[in-house]
Amino acid sequence: MTSVGDLTEVMDQESWLSCEKTAVLQGGFLLANQLCQPEPLLSLKKEDWDRIGRPIVNAVKEICEHSLKDTKDRFHWRKRILCIVWSKILEVRNKEDINIRWKEDPLFAVQNSLPDINHTVLFELVKSMSFSTIYVELLMCFQPAERCEELKLLVDHVSSSSTETDAKLLLEVWWELLKGKRGCLDALDQLFTAHFSLCMTEPSPLASKRFKPDPESTCVVHVLFEGLRKIKEHLTSSELCYFALSNCLDTLYTNYLLGNTADLSIEMKLQSISRTVSLKKRNEGLDDFDLIEIIREAQRDLAATLTPAETKPCGMTFIQAMQVTLEIICSWEVMGLLKMPSNDPSVMVMRLKDSLDRVLTSLEHRSHAKDLVGNGQTLNNLLVTLKGLTASLSFTVPESSAAEVANMSITILDHHLEGFEGLPGLFASKLSQNFSQMEWIQCLERNGSLFQTKELLITLISTLTAKCQSDADVKYCKKLKDIIVNLFSHLSLSDKNATLSEMLSISKKGLHGFLPSSVTIGFSEELNLAFNSIIQSGANSSLDAAVSAVARVAFQNPEATLRRCCHMAVVNLGAHALIAEILQQLSGLTSSPAVQKDNLLCRCLQDTVWSKLSSLQEENQFLQFLAELMKCNITGSTGEKLSFLPPEEVLHAFVQPYLLPASSSSSNLEFCLRLLQCTLNQETTSDSVHWIMSCSPFPLLYCLAQLLNECSRCWDQPLESEIHISMESKELLLSVLHTLGIIVGKEVAHAPDSWSRALFWLYSKVEELDWTVRFYLKDVWGNHFKYEVPNSLLSVCDLPEQEWSGLDLPQYGQGTGLVAWFECCALSDHVHDAMLESLSLNLMKPDEVNMFGKGLLVASCQILPWCTSGEWERLLKVLQELLESDQLYVPYSLEYVDFLPLLNLRSFANELRLSVFLLRIFQLLCSSSCSDWLPPQGWAHTGRLYANAMRGIIRSVTKKIPTTPTPKTEKIPSPPFPNTEKIPSPPSPKIESIPTMPSPKTSGACSQEVLFVLTQLFCHVLHVQVMIPGQPEALFLCALEILTNYEAVLSAYPDSCTALQGLNTRHFFTTITDNLNSADMKAALHQKIAQL
Repeated sequence: MTSVGDLTEVMDQESWLSCEKTAVLQGGFLLANQLCQPEPLLSLKKEDWDRIGRPIVNAVKEICEHSLKDTKDRFHWRKRILCIVWSKILEVRNKEDINIRWKEDPLFAVQNSLPDINHTVLFELVKSMSFSTIYVELLMCFQPAERCEELKLLVDHVSSSSTETDAKLLLEVWWELLKGKRGCLDALDQLFTAHFSLCMTEPSPLASKRFKPDPESTCVVHVLFEGLRKIKEHLTSSELCYFALSNCLDTLYTNYLLGNTADLSIEMKLQSISRTVSLKKRNEGLDDFDLIEIIREAQRDLAATLTPAETKPCGMTFIQAMQVTLEIICSWEVMGLLKMPSNDPSVMVMRLKDSLDRVLTSLEHRSHAKDLVGNGQTLNNLLVTLKGLTASLSFTVPESSAAEVANMSITILDHHLEGFEGLPGLFASKLSQNFSQMEWIQCLERNGSLFQTKELLITLISTLTAKCQSDADVKYCKKLKDIIVNLFSHLSLSDKNATLSEMLSISKKGLHGFLPSSVTIGFSEELNLAFNSIIQSGANSSLDAAVSAVARVAFQNPEATLRRCCHMAVVNLGAHALIAEILQQLSGLTSSPAVQKDNLLCRCLQDTVWSKLSSLQEENQFLQFLAELMKCNITGSTGEKLSFLPPEEVLHAFVQPYLLPASSSSSNLEFCLRLLQCTLNQETTSDSVHWIMSCSPFPLLYCLAQLLNECSRCWDQPLESEIHISMESKELLLSVLHTLGIIVGKEVAHAPDSWSRALFWLYSKVEELDWTVRFYLKDVWGNHFKYEVPNSLLSVCDLPEQEWSGLDLPQYGQGTGLVAWFECCALSDHVHDAMLESLSLNLMKPDEVNMFGKGLLVASCQILPWCTSGEWERLLKVLQELLESDQLYVPYSLEYVDFLPLLNLRSFANELRLSVFLLRIFQLLCSSSCSDWLPPQGWAHTGRLYANAMRGIIRSVTKKIPTTPTPKTEKIPSPPFPNTEKIPSPPSPKIESIPTMPSPKTSGACSQEVLFVLTQLFCHVLHVQVMIPGQPEALFLCALEILTNYEAVLSAYPDSCTALQGLNTRHFFTTITDNLNSADMKAALHQKIAQL
């Protein structure tokens, strides 16, 4: 409610009474006051109004009708005048303090110029000027008790010396009260409400004398029914009786019989309003026919009869209301006023017919029986009477033509009239047949904002489809299609997604799935333009604009749009991130498993790029694109986190078909493993069972285990029908198997009973595979099964029987225990630690230690070529720990020097001995008895493993001299471990001796020792490179790295080497390098040596 302080603000915003109009109004009242003399105007009686009130009526007409042409201005001025008059009456009645009023009341200046007046002036002015609508609008500003008081004053006025015009006034006020408030309060309503509140809060000497209705016994309904009872004999025309009876029936219905707003279809509402408009236009012969206002009032009238009253009447019971209604009907029937016309009904007769139908239908419903206990006769009498009246209404209800309804629909839509929420849907479907093509589509285009919902778009698509299947013009259909697409473009993102989801559930081709090709011409160009603009704008483009552009074309054809997204995400450098971000905004493009068997995005990826990945860059972008789409960045309807592309869909489409050993697409194996690893790395957002458990995880584990079993033949020449698994694939395979094993193992641990059968199935299947494979599945079965190893291993280890058991394997006979032990060391960190702890070796027996070292050398030769880089790192760690604990005896022979160097090499003993042990491995591996074990790629792989090991030794050495920079090393992949025989060591290639380096006068701590060790390592690396077939490039790079570190130490400690020593060293390095076959490698090393 507006406060008193706000009144001045309202007045300041608008000078709502000009001096001229104020003078006219003042003059009318002053003249009426003179005519009333010697009595004051305050004592005016009803019968004197015709003589005294004429100046007031003329003044109001002068203000509102003669000087104003606009209808809205006229109505507004009428309301202003009535507001002033009523406020003056309240001020006079309450005898407000003038010293307060002139300060606080913004109406003071206008009211003070008028003589004191009473309610008779107000009521007669309302009656004379037909201001009943305005009167009710201001009446609704009162509180319920005061409203009832004011209404009773009106009833008392009209029932005194009542005439037909008095009755008409009461009925008009009644009908307006039934219709209720007109939306929000306007400025005048707020002003009047605040003024009334001000009057009510101030003490008044007459306050105790004023009528105070008892809320328990008096209400508006009671006042109105009693008022009509008093004046019923004064209604002498049938039209007024129809009006009064309609009011009674509608009041009965909305206050007593109607529980909830009655649901009326939009077709019936249009027909009713159209009929009312036609009847008013014809019967009343309106000259100034305002169609919009007539429609608005007709809708308001209809809504009033279908909406229950806000508050139930407290001063009159249902039975009392029925009794009054029955009494009035009987009285008018006796007077012959209820004779119904047989044809050409008026608006009021039509209203009465509708009111009778509603009340009769409701009264015959049994739900009201409980309210009528002991008063059944009253109900029966009323029913008989109302049925009789209904029977007398024998005329045919006029129906509006389709053209009239259609034209009125356009008018309603064009002016956005309220109360017709269902009209856009009707207009988009059934009414489209009632217009010419251009008229309908132009209205649709003008009022596009009314059709921007998912439901209406689907309706319009159905209409468009029907028109395309008829003989409609192609240009017209294309125009309608463009309008529909534009409507979709203006939807909010959530509505766009809802619409896309709905469309995708019907057809993967979206809108184009319903249209002939003649209507969809030009889409390819639009698709190209949309994506070209996104790519050209790149990071500078707005994400919202990009999402909107993609959504627009996706609405027309989701499949074509997703195909273009897939192609761009893979082919255009860096586009995968942007396309993924766009698609994640368009969750409506996600496929629902309940609707579609296969995922549309996966199918588009398969059709457009899967078989055409031509480079590592494209493979990486494909992988990153899927990784982004699998992230749970979408919020579902219940707040759950979802991904645009579920990982299980990726698994079904791109992994499972290619993992079987018998698969014909083995070329995709490594990439499939990368995809599988990517899916498993996706975070799960709930505590429920992991999604992988719905994707046959145990058969998947078995497939991976089969592939791992095949890795022992990675250096064999594969047959045409066999899979060839590279060492890089084995690295991936081990990683994937480990990740998947942990996930499945957790689920098995949570519900062992649910998965026990599958677990035993898997174990029985992998029993036929290599014994090492079962170690990689330990995470799956946990403590259900022991570790199983060859029996020969148990002869070199003391393993607990509770966790370990032996296997009788023919290929692991006597003397192979160390090979099996070393294989186990490579399997996992846990097993590696167990092997070292359980190793059975007596250091007090030199022969046993010596035999252990020789056996380990042979085992290393048999295992190294089939190790991955991870497995090789574990084995290197084993060798280092064995050296540090003196379990592995490796004597260091100075075979590259002629004289004993006077250096302290104790701190480098482990590095030198490890390097020598690696050299011995390759001397054995490259001997004539083993030289045919590996193909060229196998030798290259072992070379990379050796280079990787030597880099680790180089880092260890250079860390012992702080100022020497540590060179960066690259990570190299690697393989597993087959079985080989003991092979004799081949002779070493001819290499000249390293000159000894006497200690210079000044050098940094350890610098001379580091230089000596680097020299030894350089010799070892080139020695191995010369022995390995093909002389792998990885060892050449390692030799370069040693020279770089050598140069760095010399730069940091120049006194570590004299000029003569430097010359001799360069000559020695050059001589060693000359053993290489590659001229390019020799040239590069010579250049580097010359720089020392």
